[in-house]
Amino acid sequence: MFKYIVKKILMMIPMLLLISFIVYFGLQLTGIDPINFMVSPEMLSSNKENVEALRQSLGLNDPMIVQYFRWLGNCLHGDFGYSLKEGSSIASIIAVRLPYTFELAGYSLIFSAIIGVGIGIISAVRQNGIIDYVGRVLAVLGQAIPQFLVGIILIQIFCIKLGWFPSSNRVSPDATNAALDAFKHLFLPVLTLTIGMVAVLMRYARNTMLDVLNSDYIKTARSKGIPEWKVYLKHGFRNAMKPVLVILVFRIPMLVGGSVVIESVFSYPGIGLTMTNAIVSGDYPVVLVTTLIIAAAMLICSFMVDVLNALLDPRVRLGE
Repeated sequence: MFKYIVKKILMMIPMLLLISFIVYFGLQLTGIDPINFMVSPEMLSSNKENVEALRQSLGLNDPMIVQYFRWLGNCLHGDFGYSLKEGSSIASIIAVRLPYTFELAGYSLIFSAIIGVGIGIISAVRQNGIIDYVGRVLAVLGQAIPQFLVGIILIQIFCIKLGWFPSSNRVSPDATNAALDAFKHLFLPVLTLTIGMVAVLMRYARNTMLDVLNSDYIKTARSKGIPEWKVYLKHGFRNAMKPVLVILVFRIPMLVGGSVVIESVFSYPGIGLTMTNAIVSGDYPVVLVTTLIIAAAMLICSFMVDVLNALLDPRVRLGE
């Protein structure tokens, strides 16, 4: 198992390097000139010699491949550069914004797992009942409606019409109860992400549980006179959860990626909104680093899925 994990980790390194290479050169080909954000238009036109000297000192006249490896070396030493728009260190921006995104994705993952798996299991156990029918309809709607549209609808209802929750930011400047204020700001973004993920987990948990309940060993357990609740809990639920856990872990990168849209809808100051604002303003150093962070999160989650598969099914790691 140790060799299997080491092999997967080593495979992630070239993949992340390849992604950084593609993203870096893709942003370079957009033609964005950092000098335009660092120097006033008057200086660009009147002091071309000084501007050219600044460009030379920053290494912007070097070939792109040289610039890439210089940037990569700085990143490996913890220096991600500076924001062209704010002028502050990108590392400090990430240190502040990234925990907010993890907070948003973490709460969404917990609530969607509890609700989605719970309704899915109940729908399978009480097949063709009211909960089953309602759950299937909600699952289809949750997957069919785009998340950004769900967010806009929630803002219209709970923020504009009812006024129960704020529509933007993470905290209010004049908040007297910090915990309650943070809850109000988090509620709608978390609910938006949760709705889409609940739909997927609900359908998958239901179908997996139905397959387990129709298997031979469940019929054997029932024929032995084992109580029905024990059949569901000990034999059914435990075996049905193995593939559901894989799906649950596999949805984590989608939560992180989905936060880019949801944070923009709710103006939630996480890494997704940071990347969106950087794209709009042409702040390509921030775009580059935030894109790589999201890509790294997806690779790590993919690694977790592989390890979880190997733990649940030894044939995976043995066959490699």
